Amino acid sequence: MEARIQNPAITIPGLFDALQALGVASNGEGLSKEIRELVALRASQINGCSVCLDMHTRGAKKIGESDERLFTLAAWRDAPYFSDAERAALALTEAATRLSDRSNPVPDDVWNDAAKNFDEPALAALVVTIAAINLWNRLNIVTGQIAGGWTAQWA
Repeated sequence: MEARIQNPAITIPGLFDALQALGVASNGEGLSKEIRELVALRASQINGCSVCLDMHTRGAKKIGESDERLFTLAAWRDAPYFSDAERAALALTEAATRLSDRSNPVPDDVWNDAAKNFDEPALAALVVTIAAINLWNRLNIVTGQIAGGWTAQWA
């Protein structure tokens, strides 16, 4: 397997730093590392981004995420391992990742549930986290990036 081109985040001067800054900017807004990793993993599962699945599974394990939660993330609605706040974040992640799948992509009940579980700064951070991982997924998938290849770049 070989990527079509190098990741644009590496090729375009300043882009990697800008994308990293996007993620860092919302870090202190009350959204836990665990929720950030779950959101990144769920969006990456939906989009089929092997690079992000590889990277964020490693990240989740590094911060102590359990195997049970990682194994059942795709079926979070039916698994007993997730809190109400995590479920709200995952529902919003799915809605915001699948924008073209329905006429009302982010229904009020999904938004209201997220708003009930997160204050406005954390909710804003959640929206940015979802948008950022979807951007990374698209950069990786369109250019054919290979899972595991990123580890060699940063070693």
